[in-house]
Amino acid sequence: MLMPILQIHSEDMPAYAIVCGDPARAEKISRKLEQARELAFSREYRTFVGLYEGVQIAVVSHGVGSPGAAVCFEELIRAGVTTLIRVGTAGSYTADYPAGSVIVSTAAVRTDGLTRQLVPDGFPAVADIGVTQALIEAAREQESADVATFAGKVGVGITVTLDAFFAGVEEIPHRKYKQAGALAAEMEIAALYIVSTLRGARAGAIVAIDGFADSDLAAEYDPHTDAVGQAVELEINAALRALAALARQDQA
Repeated sequence: MLMPILQIHSEDMPAYAIVCGDPARAEKISRKLEQARELAFSREYRTFVGLYEGVQIAVVSHGVGSPGAAVCFEELIRAGVTTLIRVGTAGSYTADYPAGSVIVSTAAVRTDGLTRQLVPDGFPAVADIGVTQALIEAAREQESADVATFAGKVGVGITVTLDAFFAGVEEIPHRKYKQAGALAAEMEIAALYIVSTLRGARAGAIVAIDGFADSDLAAEYDPHTDAVGQAVELEINAALRALAALARQDQA
């Protein structure tokens, strides 16, 4: 069956997928797969499939923002994907996790507009516990393995999903989210968790910190530093290892 937006066929899709915003990052991740091949490149949606540790994995880009990303998640699940991990970037709310750190998202604050059209206010956007645990274990193992190059820290906690990247006349209440214990802000995780919950899939997310979202910690934004690059590399490897571990558990 053809997925009309992603332009992929369900018979080509495995059960496990990594999703990311940038089509170029999807291509970068695909280079870590054996027998990788590109299935489609439609709009912002670029799809690869290949093998990692013997497990068939898809890598798919979803663009920026919850509405477009949700289209990707919906069609992947309709095509037969049952486990999704988002690999992305986020702005930190705390000096404890500066640029170059990595956060495993356990849940997302729903400040986006998309999920309000799918579920009632108050319904939580929560990661699958099994996927989250696999990500935590893989990220910490990778942190130990990369101790010579990884300058940041691995954290675990709640993230915030926003629609606005740049500030307007309305203030985004970053300080309140920080005071409530959220660690970072990004733009798609809530959509991933809500769509997966509604459609019976399981999902998790891991993000590399590329700057500060909290204005009290304002610094020049540069997502292209070596530290951020090393964090992105760590999260990619952790996501691949987590999916492989989950596949082995599913087959046991």
